[in-house]
Amino acid sequence: MKLDPIIISLLDTDLYKFNMNQVIFHKHTDLSGEYFFRCRNEGIVFTPEMFDEINAQIDHLCTLRFTKEELDYLRSIRFIKNDYVEFLRLWHPIRDYVTTSLSDDGRLHVKVTGPLFSAMQFEIFLLEIINEVYFRMKYDYAELLKSAEARLDEKIHDFKTGKYTFRFAEFGCRRRLSREWLDVVVRRLAEETGCCAGTSNVYLAMKYNLTPVGTYAHEFVQMYQGIDSIPLAYTNHYAMEDWYDEYRGDNGTALTDTITTDLFLLDFNRSMVNNFTGVRHDSGDPFEWGEKIIAHYRKYGVDPRTKLLLFSNSLDFDRAQALYDYFKDRAKVSFGIGTFCSNDTFVEPLNIVIKLQTVNGRAVAKLSDSDGKTMCRDPQYLEYLKRSVAFRLDREKNVGVN
Repeated sequence: MKLDPIIISLLDTDLYKFNMNQVIFHKHTDLSGEYFFRCRNEGIVFTPEMFDEINAQIDHLCTLRFTKEELDYLRSIRFIKNDYVEFLRLWHPIRDYVTTSLSDDGRLHVKVTGPLFSAMQFEIFLLEIINEVYFRMKYDYAELLKSAEARLDEKIHDFKTGKYTFRFAEFGCRRRLSREWLDVVVRRLAEETGCCAGTSNVYLAMKYNLTPVGTYAHEFVQMYQGIDSIPLAYTNHYAMEDWYDEYRGDNGTALTDTITTDLFLLDFNRSMVNNFTGVRHDSGDPFEWGEKIIAHYRKYGVDPRTKLLLFSNSLDFDRAQALYDYFKDRAKVSFGIGTFCSNDTFVEPLNIVIKLQTVNGRAVAKLSDSDGKTMCRDPQYLEYLKRSVAFRLDREKNVGVN
């Protein structure tokens, strides 16, 4: 079974890939990295036919280049700078950076190695390819689509009848059922709910004149762990400093949980509280997190109602509505909702990720607020990182407001 091309545009990715990449282009072109694929579901088997198709799709991806229309669109985004767009005119995915293998028991292995400014761009494309190949070749796609259509109809109906009243952005391209289905989902949510604030997918934002949404991911903070001169427990500080220097308060939603929210808050000082428009939640209990963030704003005399709480961790619409009702009078509240929008069928979706694991030959790790989301290929390094975080938290827990 041969599939049509899954990736047809290099804009078919999340906005934060361009946001992070622009900072790397301006400040850290000397960094190299390794990314590894992981499927968190148990018992998932990729067949040799799937493996061959995945490789063929990667081959096709690496033939693509940005078009003039796409580059002009990137220039139209207020915080994307012209010199970076000119770099993208020259850039393209390089096939040699991606290696794949299939074990005898059907486990898929994917590794991306190369300069960080180039290697990081593969993540979303590869996840889109792997996910769509798996579902098209494993199941009757027409039946999956019928299920997805019925569930989308129900979601839209619930917005129209007032069951759901919150605003959200669609964040689901990495685990979408297919490219064609995500196109339908984004168009209909934008046109029919009145509550879809935009999409993380840059290609669909351009196509439907929507707001492209996103700031930075865990990998952005993780990469500072690979810079020799930066102490591990201060990587949030240097990441936010570089981000503010690049964007000057524009594009300013900070991610809190790369090496725990408690540690993040030590660096989210008076200056950063004022420099960033809000923060994003991606692990741990969202209600506890929201209370902690609101208390942190109040500690600095900042009205939380002027700041954004963006929730993005494994949300469905019922969970989002409950969070909205709880926090709506105390802060600005929005949501990034992914797989529940883009791959909601009668089949359990894949929980697949591609994570940065080394920078300049040094291990890096995500140490989130949920143990199940921690990912590191070097247990000794992970323990060292945990000790570094614990030491700083213990040393500074009684320090006053800066």
